[in-house]
Amino acid sequence: MSIEPEKNAPKSDEKEAAAGYEAEAALREALVGNMILAKQQAHAALALASGRDERAMSAVALGMAGESEQALQLADDLNKRFTEDTVVQFNYLPTIRAAVALHAKDIRNALDELSPAAHYELGTSSQNFNFYLYPIYVRGEALLAGDQAASAATEFQKILDHPGLVLNEPIGALAHLELGRAYTLQGDTAKARAKYQEFLTLWKDADADIPILKQAKAEYEKLQ
Repeated sequence: MSIEPEKNAPKSDEKEAAAGYEAEAALREALVGNMILAKQQAHAALALASGRDERAMSAVALGMAGESEQALQLADDLNKRFTEDTVVQFNYLPTIRAAVALHAKDIRNALDELSPAAHYELGTSSQNFNFYLYPIYVRGEALLAGDQAASAATEFQKILDHPGLVLNEPIGALAHLELGRAYTLQGDTAKARAKYQEFLTLWKDADADIPILKQAKAEYEKLQ
């Protein structure tokens, strides 16, 4: 007697697609400070599929959210499975490891981890995910955390200079905010206010309770 598969059982490609949505959502939530949700969505993505891109995105999100051990385990697995994959070796792995180091406030290590990405970050991406410029964004974050405001500003400006690569990635809007923070550290209040205004205009319809938006509004008020 044969047993027919459930009609509603997801096919492999459907599971991969669902995992992709969850992984991208996890990364977005981590970027804006919703760390609990970021972890939940990353784990959901990992439960659905074992593909290269889904695991890499989830690992970056987990690294940003503080689940360092699992993020590094995922990085090690990707390294073993994709030893000659340019995207993995020079984009995903540096970003995962740097995100973990940055969360631990190990600025020097974060910057060192991103060094291999420097020659590839404007020219490598996944076929399924738009991961262009993420190493640049994380490097900018690390430089900003290390009080290297001028160097951080240079990195965030690269993102604004390449809108065709950023497309609809959240780092496109967030780069305005981070530039505002960099200018604040440099004492250039006028430029800082302008960048905060640009960010707040871009996100004028965003949910008011997003952590990074609340922080941005509070920081902007201090500049008035």
